[in-house]
Amino acid sequence: MALGHDHDSSHIEDGEAISVDPIDTTLWIHIFIQMAAWGVIFPLGMVLGMVKSRWHVPLQVIGTALAILGYALGHMHGGREFRHDNVHSKFATPISIMLFAQVIFGIYLKLHIERGIYGKIRRVVKLGHGIVGKALPVFAWTQMLFGGITALGFCQGDHIGQCLAHFIMGSAFIAYGILLTILLLVGQLWLKRTGRSQEFFDSAVITAWGVINTFTEHRWGSAWVENDWQHTTMGIIWWCAGLVGIWLSRDRDGRPKRNFIPGFIILITGWAFGGHPQHMAVSAEVHKMYGYTLMAAGATRIIEVSFVLRDRATLSADGRETNSFQYIPVFLLYASGFMFMGATEEQMKLIAGSGMDHVAYILILFSLAALLFLFTMMLIHVYDRNANPNLPQKELDGRLGPRLNGNDPVRDAEEFELEGLMSEDEDGSPVKHLQGDDESLDSTLGRNSNGLAH
Repeated sequence: MALGHDHDSSHIEDGEAISVDPIDTTLWIHIFIQMAAWGVIFPLGMVLGMVKSRWHVPLQVIGTALAILGYALGHMHGGREFRHDNVHSKFATPISIMLFAQVIFGIYLKLHIERGIYGKIRRVVKLGHGIVGKALPVFAWTQMLFGGITALGFCQGDHIGQCLAHFIMGSAFIAYGILLTILLLVGQLWLKRTGRSQEFFDSAVITAWGVINTFTEHRWGSAWVENDWQHTTMGIIWWCAGLVGIWLSRDRDGRPKRNFIPGFIILITGWAFGGHPQHMAVSAEVHKMYGYTLMAAGATRIIEVSFVLRDRATLSADGRETNSFQYIPVFLLYASGFMFMGATEEQMKLIAGSGMDHVAYILILFSLAALLFLFTMMLIHVYDRNANPNLPQKELDGRLGPRLNGNDPVRDAEEFELEGLMSEDEDGSPVKHLQGDDESLDSTLGRNSNGLAH
């Protein structure tokens, strides 16, 4: 009776994490509702809250209602059964507590109690509301990964270590891509205020991560195996080159300076991981494509810094102009992150037995990367349009097109049309024509001027 619950392990074979039953309709509804609430509505509501939009509260109310419904459906499904101590159900408790705290914070702030001691409490609550709200998407991403792992019964026993490596590193590349997207579109002025180049922060993180990998990828005191050597030396090159990147992030006068180190680290990491020995053909192909994608991200990042931007922080002083090439390394980081997360041993066995080839699987992973890339840019656009509603619009002439090579085509056209009115014998000064002398010329000039003015 105590185990009489939909998640009991009565039909789970010994040594397995799930039963052989299929996922039923109720559980599929739970999955899609929670993905909509935690993966779409809450992040959008967070952005609207940052810009103090009137739609923030209604959207968060809808998201909370869907999250509660999804939570209930997760305990009402039939079909496939899971071990009661699975990581998805365990992580549901802290993330639910965070959501409950966020709701309480939001209600308190909505009451606008600001007199006396309540004013000080309000400042603390406002800070907590902001921190929890921005942390929720990260926790939601983690919980969705845990949900997929639990639904398929993956990452148990000897597979835990390589699962952690793939999902943590893959998520890190995606997070790096998201941060680069934010900095590319709306973060350049903030970066300028820090007095540091972007490569300083990148290299500092690379150095710290390299130190951690150096001492955690091999179980010291045990025998060295092939992957131990590769992972440990990868950590070494990360912190060695990361220190170089930190040094190169300032010029000889102490001013912020761009450098190639983060791009080089990404490139060499892709080369190393793409060469890992694999036991299945599909796994070898996926890892190879992952390596190529990450190498391309690093190479295009170097090209962007060195040749597109020419060591400048941005293309324009206000940081709002971007070159189409700058999106390439960013998107490739999303794609490489999804590919690395999708290349665990158990996932490769599942693909190999499904009849799907590696090409179709890689295309699916690229599709997921494109959707997340799109959603990230949409959230940034919502923030930018609401945070900067009164930005001056750039004046472009429909006939002549935008500025080309630093020249204004409208001004160039005006100079061209006035060139015929210049007197050769008056040292370049315009010829003064009276209306009676040349009516046709005067009327033509008037029409041209009016057209340019319009």
